[in-house]
Amino acid sequence: MTKKKFDIAIELIDAANSEDPNETTIENKDWPNELLYSHRMSDMLQRFRPDADEAMQLAVRAQHIQRWKTPRNQYPMDRKGYHQWRTGLYTFHAETVAALLQKAGYDEEFIERIKQAVGKKSLKSNPDTQLIEDIAGLTFIEHYMLDFAQKHPEYDEDKWLDIIRKTWRKMSDDAHQFALSGKIVLPEPLVPLIQKAVA
Repeated sequence: MTKKKFDIAIELIDAANSEDPNETTIENKDWPNELLYSHRMSDMLQRFRPDADEAMQLAVRAQHIQRWKTPRNQYPMDRKGYHQWRTGLYTFHAETVAALLQKAGYDEEFIERIKQAVGKKSLKSNPDTQLIEDIAGLTFIEHYMLDFAQKHPEYDEDKWLDIIRKTWRKMSDDAHQFALSGKIVLPEPLVPLIQKAVA
């Protein structure tokens, strides 16, 4: 039986993310960081939008593809540099996944739709981009927010409220309801701050 394009694409994306030299150990298993992130994103999509189509399943899986290849310190360490880095990343991710989808046999129109979403084009007016932003926000809150907090003990409450609100503002009302409905695991020590930020 010949492999479906979708399965080939998932394998190519996972193989690309498996090259990440940075690892995290979860339940005695070592995961390349971006492979772990992409699987967590796919898991969150399944929970939040189980009826998501093939294009969105691939876009969510690839949204951070090979992120380690564009380190933050390649850009000036100021606010402007941060925005340049983010913009560069969006383009890099979009081009990288496009090449893999071409290899898997997808047509230009399909690939362009994924490039728009992964490249974070037209947030608020493109439902695909909004969906990726929702999944990224939910995944950050459940899996990465506490770790981020522990790395920045110097941040005061105001800084934290700002970070949480910025994440929240990018998410849709549906994602807000999902986050507060007990369907994701909120980081216990940060729950009072999250509640205060979104009140």
